[in-house]
Amino acid sequence: MTQGPLTTEAGAPVADNQNSETAGVGGPVLVQDQLLLEKLAHFNRERIPERVVHARGAGAYGTFTVTADVTPYTRAAFLSEVGKETEVFLRFSTVAGNLGAADAVRDPRGFAVKFYTEEGNYDLVGNNTPVFFIRDAIKFPDFIHTQKRDPYTGSTEADNVWDFWSLSPESTHQVTWLFGDRGIPASYRHMDGFGSHTFQWNNSDGPEGEVFWVKYHFKTDQGIKNLTAEEAEVLAGKDPDSHQRDLREAIERGEFPSWTVGVQIMPAADAATYRFNPFDLTKVWPHADYPVIEIGRLELNRNPRNVFAEVEQSVFSPAHFVPGIGPSPDKMLQGRLFAYGDAHRYRVGINADHLPVNRPHATEARTNSRDGHLYDGRHGGAKNYEPNSFGGPRQTGRPLWRATSVDGSTGNHPTSVHAEDDDFVQAGNLYRLMSQEERERLVAQLAGAIAQVSREDIVERAIGNFRNADAEFGKRLEAAVQALRG
Repeated sequence: MTQGPLTTEAGAPVADNQNSETAGVGGPVLVQDQLLLEKLAHFNRERIPERVVHARGAGAYGTFTVTADVTPYTRAAFLSEVGKETEVFLRFSTVAGNLGAADAVRDPRGFAVKFYTEEGNYDLVGNNTPVFFIRDAIKFPDFIHTQKRDPYTGSTEADNVWDFWSLSPESTHQVTWLFGDRGIPASYRHMDGFGSHTFQWNNSDGPEGEVFWVKYHFKTDQGIKNLTAEEAEVLAGKDPDSHQRDLREAIERGEFPSWTVGVQIMPAADAATYRFNPFDLTKVWPHADYPVIEIGRLELNRNPRNVFAEVEQSVFSPAHFVPGIGPSPDKMLQGRLFAYGDAHRYRVGINADHLPVNRPHATEARTNSRDGHLYDGRHGGAKNYEPNSFGGPRQTGRPLWRATSVDGSTGNHPTSVHAEDDDFVQAGNLYRLMSQEERERLVAQLAGAIAQVSREDIVERAIGNFRNADAEFGKRLEAAVQALRG
């Protein structure tokens, strides 16, 4: 910061920043002390509403480098050649905790990447798990309400959590992930990331172009490290900021964390007959069907200078696409295309995308949107409509993604079911992939959580979902819960 005199917000030099102005020695404070009023008023407004989910976060800048030719699949400019580098900002977070919560808790971790590309910002908003609890965004507010404080008790309640999960069997797969060994990462550096949703890649906007469905994977180059429940309990009490501190200090030491980036690629024609619904967020695509192909490397190498300005005010929206990349019919993704942008318009303001961390870094945003809270007047006197004959920006006529065909009648349709779809098969597969020691820890963690539920019908329903995933899984969990409940 430039050295010089302390000033007011308007730039006037401050004569005395130690004593407020009073009517005589020991007298009442005067309204005319505008520095005092300005400081108190600004202090009262230093906090913006925290995110309802993913409130607790940390972030860093870095670089994404292309390591493989993917031009047969997408025309995205930032993926156009091997060796090409793009600046990124990555925000990590927990999901359920508030802004003051501890980092070392059993909770999914947000993994949101902003690529500052020459065609505009591309936001990939994912988690450290490849699946999620629900498959339709209409259930999202209900789900999060169960993870937050109860309206009567003011505390999180096991009854609410397990009542919802037991009545939503599609959550069984994600819950199995969450209570397994990877449920509490040791740090943000030592966990994988996933785009989770299915996205569209297209290699041309013309009729000759091809469409592919893709899933993103970020494999940590530091190796997977996790905490046991006992280790996490101690760490959360000793250092609530453990994950944020670890990330910042690693970058300060020059130990830049990195991830190998890969994608699973499905030709669009495969989707209709694939054995699992490829757009169901509670399902994975088995790697035996669609292997992960390495496409790049992501490295974080620069800390934010101001956490509030660059982490708290950073905004991500899965609706921020670039040419060659687009959405899929994933119903959770479709809901998030609206919800994320709307949340940021409420939290930060209608001009949130003008802030330095959010605005395009490799190109310029040219819109006709004007005014509103925090508008900086950047457009000057330029016309604010299109088309115009005064040199204003014009539409390109080239869609970012390819159109997909639809048919049938409108209505509140459930997600389509494919040949091997049910709510339990992949949860059972995940359980059977685990070693005996991993299964024992999973059952112990689940039992400890379910045993806190007060109602037997909820307990039985919850155990029943895991029994449907794998008979042994359910039997061992039932015995463990009974032992804890006496």
